[in-house]
Amino acid sequence: MGDYGHGIEFGVFVTPSAADAARVVALAELADAVGLDLVTFQDHPYQSRFLDTWTLLSFAAARTERVRLSANVLNLPLRPPAVVARAVASLDILSGGRAELGLGAGAFWDAIAAMGGPRRRPGESVDALEEAIRVIRALWDTGERRGARVEGAHYRLDGAARGPAPVHDVGIWLGAYKPRMLELVGRAADGWLPSLPYMQPGDLAAGNARIDRAAVAAGRDPAAIRRLLNVGPDATPEDLARMALEDGVGTFILMADDEGAVRRLAGEVAPAVRELVAEGRAGGGAGDAREGDGAPAPTRSATGRGAPSPGPGGEYERLGVTPTPDDGTRVGSVAPWDESTRPRREPSPPDVRYTRRGRLVGQHLIDVHDTLRRELDELRDILRQVREGAVGAGEARSALNEMALRQNDWTLGAFCARYCGVVAQHHGLEDDAIFPHLVRSEPGLAPVIDRLADEHHVIHDAIQAVDAALVHHMGDPGDFSRIQSAIDLLTDALLSHLSYEEREIVEPLARHGFYPGQIRDA
Repeated sequence: MGDYGHGIEFGVFVTPSAADAARVVALAELADAVGLDLVTFQDHPYQSRFLDTWTLLSFAAARTERVRLSANVLNLPLRPPAVVARAVASLDILSGGRAELGLGAGAFWDAIAAMGGPRRRPGESVDALEEAIRVIRALWDTGERRGARVEGAHYRLDGAARGPAPVHDVGIWLGAYKPRMLELVGRAADGWLPSLPYMQPGDLAAGNARIDRAAVAAGRDPAAIRRLLNVGPDATPEDLARMALEDGVGTFILMADDEGAVRRLAGEVAPAVRELVAEGRAGGGAGDAREGDGAPAPTRSATGRGAPSPGPGGEYERLGVTPTPDDGTRVGSVAPWDESTRPRREPSPPDVRYTRRGRLVGQHLIDVHDTLRRELDELRDILRQVREGAVGAGEARSALNEMALRQNDWTLGAFCARYCGVVAQHHGLEDDAIFPHLVRSEPGLAPVIDRLADEHHVIHDAIQAVDAALVHHMGDPGDFSRIQSAIDLLTDALLSHLSYEEREIVEPLARHGFYPGQIRDA
């Protein structure tokens, strides 16, 4: 972690609005003219208001001379990797070595399915992305004479002809936030490309650490993996220099569709950041680019804890399943509840042993929660798109209504009935079956279960508040404060609740199962 010594680069992240296509291309031309390094476009093929990203990249390459171009990031489920490999190589040849490849595992699965694409679970989407990288690299490897072969559950090559090869080493950059995706970056990618607005303080360092461990385990040099970051227009040179020196970010990509912001980035921000980074690397420090000098300190939860332990005692180490910790960071100004009043269960005895199925049951709850966390990221992205005019409040409401966040009404049983294969097969399971089963199996869990149920109601109300804020926005399109406050409250409530629930009941689920007899029958 820290400074990886990469050269500092700057780029722009432009919304590919079909209604303003000439301006979109003009921003790419401007970035080229003022000396930026990179132009990127988001890729949402199901969004009818957007230009097709690959067509736009090709057109922009023809209208520019030196700037490199990439999707930020390409929607893999709707773009077959073998075709992507040929398209990227072709653009690289035609543009004189200016194509890069940002890839994403996919999101907005209802919209993807509506376009005829696959609907993948989180684990499947990561597996598919890893297979896609193998496909792309195999087709670019023209030094091998034999046809390319890849055997995968989602993608395969059966002796496909290789080539054409790109004319430069195209970087494969992954948009990644969760552990498995970060580990994939370390094993197989050339760069990590997250967006700062969707991250919490400490996420860059934690992500780098996971990437670095995966890279070392794969026999790779962590410093060979470039760290890129999408940033908002309010980031100061001191902020960016600090992230370069402390978090290893080498490429900063401005999320803005404003000509003035692009000119400021090239003429003012980029030179200042490069100067501060050069001073820091020379041993002179980064000046004001130090935490505490203008950098907001992370807010802490009511418990006063920074990063609480993953569970009572050492039981989760024995279980071999790790709940997602809550680092106490909050984005909103209103606390959803008093965390200091949360009950805690007694740790399990040290002689408890777990079956393989028990471990899978405990891990499944975390996997379910990861789906909800991913949907929260999608919801925050929708808000960004509303702000940028890419989608309207009505479309945002429709997306919210389709999410599991809204549909499962915050009963764990209903969510498992929809997503958990084991529980879905148990047709008699009612929405509220799991919590009562745990209390019957372990009466001491009752206070925890009652608190979790109470928090479900708060989260349900928070989701309703987001919907109401979207309705309000339709009548007052210039006011984003209510939407932002509602989504911030939902973010704080959801992330806090999911971590608390995992800490308290993943281990009991591993011992007792979702329903009577489940673990005993393993």
